[in-house]
Amino acid sequence: MEASKRPNANPPVAVKVNGGGNASGERPTSSPIKAQQHGLPHRSLAPPLRRRQRCCCCLSLTLLVGLVFLAAIAAGVFYVCYRPERPSFSVSSLRLAALNLSDADLLTSSLDLSVTARNRNQNLVFLYDDFTVSASSDGVAIGEGTIQGFAQGSDTATVLKATVLSTGRSLDPTEASRLRKTKLYPLEIGLYTEASIKIGGFKSKRIGVRASCDGIEAAVTEANATAAATTTGSARCKVKLRLDIWNWTI
Repeated sequence: MEASKRPNANPPVAVKVNGGGNASGERPTSSPIKAQQHGLPHRSLAPPLRRRQRCCCCLSLTLLVGLVFLAAIAAGVFYVCYRPERPSFSVSSLRLAALNLSDADLLTSSLDLSVTARNRNQNLVFLYDDFTVSASSDGVAIGEGTIQGFAQGSDTATVLKATVLSTGRSLDPTEASRLRKTKLYPLEIGLYTEASIKIGGFKSKRIGVRASCDGIEAAVTEANATAAATTTGSARCKVKLRLDIWNWTI
């Protein structure tokens, strides 16, 4: 028999070859190790990014604490140098000229009011916006009015005058009943405005100024009467200041 026709005693065997083609001619697939290696650069960016975020948060917190600390120092220096006192208000006189209720529970009232504002500070000037004035009796609102804004110099007292009115305001039956039961009305006077503080050439931002005055009783006077309101205890007003820094009230 011819050599070309003899059977091959060692036939070829298909084997898998790493990194190359196999014996069957198929394209080799990526190994699991290389697939993991391709994913490593993407995952390795996360820890540095988190570290940068933590650094930014720490820096912002440090700056905020530093600003609060500097503000506290500045406030302390300001207090030591100027010893500021809040403004004070007191009711000087009050005349309840009219307080009438119709059969339909419509309220008509007129109240003449004088309030003394005092600035006891030696170096501070208060620049007041217009005041809103309100009056109530036993929790029932009986009138509103306004006082024109003004500048009050240091260590001065200023008398403010206002007329508080109600023209036909409708009351509910409970409110009307409370007003009809008495002829001597306990009164609460409320004042609200905003003011800037001026020290030399410096002027602060506006702060809210709210005064609440009670301990006052008044009866309806005759048309030409000029009698002052009677007071029970002190008619001096409680004053609160509202700051814009986190809405502090002092």
